Amino acid sequence: MNEKDTTSEGSVVTPRGAYPHVKQVGDFIFVSGTSSRRADNTIAGVDLIDDMGTKHLNAEVQTREVLKNIDRNLQKVGASLKDVVDVTSFLVNMNDFAGYNKAYAEFFNKETGPARTTVAVHQLPHPDLVVEIKVMAYKPIPANLPTDG
Repeated sequence: MNEKDTTSEGSVVTPRGAYPHVKQVGDFIFVSGTSSRRADNTIAGVDLIDDMGTKHLNAEVQTREVLKNIDRNLQKVGASLKDVVDVTSFLVNMNDFAGYNKAYAEFFNKETGPARTTVAVHQLPHPDLVVEIKVMAYKPIPANLPTDG
């Protein structure tokens, strides 16, 4: 399994620690906590709003980018967001819940979507991050393919 991630633009995104972005064990696929960080280390959903360096951190934009990043990681093992069965989301501020929930609903719906837990956390690994999401997916391996786990 390749532990490097490729964005839709073809640039390489690598994990920022000793872990893979995606790991498959049998029919289960685990995607590590994912942010809206891009291959060039910029972060989606961060807008400068004045010459003093004041930033607006947009949870809706970050959530949308996080889910796209997760989908790219799932595609590397032949899965997609349709295979996600469980989501754990981390928000720095629950006041961002509405924007997060709006973007989330573009990818999943309450009737057929995965189970979900959303919790508030004190901080994430970069001060511009306001959303991080990890998922577990289920995709049965065809009977003729070997398994890793």
